[in-house]
Amino acid sequence: MESKYNLKSPAVKRLMKEAAELRDPTEHYHAQPLEDNLFEWHFSVRGPPDSDFDGGVYHGRIVLPPEYPMKPPSIILLTPNGRFEVGKKICLSISGHHPETWQPSWSIRTALIAIIGFMPTKGEGAIGSLDYTPEERRALAKKSLDFCCDACGSCMRSALLALSPDSDLRPVDPQAHRLAQQINFKADSSSSAADSASSAVVAAASSNSESSTTAERDTDDTTSAEQTESSFAAPETSSEGPSVPAAPSPRQRRSQNQTQSPRYPAFTPSPAAQIPQEDASHTGSAVLIVLLTLALAALIFRRIYLAHEYKFDYEL
Repeated sequence: MESKYNLKSPAVKRLMKEAAELRDPTEHYHAQPLEDNLFEWHFSVRGPPDSDFDGGVYHGRIVLPPEYPMKPPSIILLTPNGRFEVGKKICLSISGHHPETWQPSWSIRTALIAIIGFMPTKGEGAIGSLDYTPEERRALAKKSLDFCCDACGSCMRSALLALSPDSDLRPVDPQAHRLAQQINFKADSSSSAADSASSAVVAAASSNSESSTTAERDTDDTTSAEQTESSFAAPETSSEGPSVPAAPSPRQRRSQNQTQSPRYPAFTPSPAAQIPQEDASHTGSAVLIVLLTLALAALIFRRIYLAHEYKFDYEL
């Protein structure tokens, strides 16, 4: 495989180094590239303890870009598990769906530990996520041990080292575990930011509804007050004898003026701008008559000129 790739490439150097580090399987994870493709890895991870995935071993693919480690890999699960869809790129902060959160210091080992840590979390509608019931996930965990990969030949019953009574229940790589905790923290902070944004939107909507309700209430109070004033003024005027209409209040006068007079006056063109069609037709007729007169005069003048020229020639 080494003769197939450019050993000066940063991605090839990095992947060769990681392949040597992950050559031996552990009790919790194992990953190696395919024999004919250094940029496609197959991995196996053990389900996290004290969860619905406890006792299961899950298999998947990691497809790395040529720009690795500057760009994140794509992660695809091949074993039914009830948390991630099978054969579909899953959406995590360490996958190709979120290149903005990827860090070149993260590695394939970091991704494996992060996958184990992400499995008990809620899907919440993310791409490639599932929310099966605990009973379904436990049943799939038992069935996962019967899975064998046709591409790499790995069988889940022998893909990892067997757990012993003295085994740690969780991966014991301090650096990778610390980086995986940073990934989990970023996922939690993004979800909390989304929650705070949604709460802010709800608060703004409630404040707008309260302000509109207050404005409507003030308008109703003003209208009722005016109606009360007018109802009190009517008996006073009727007791004086002849019926005299009550004087409208300043606010009523303003409203009447606004309804009677338009806000913007209609546009009327000036008299100079209005050209009567009859005057235009008369002007055209006069111009035509003048042209015809000039043409007739020219013909007469030419006739006289030709007659005098013929007479002069005859005398000679």
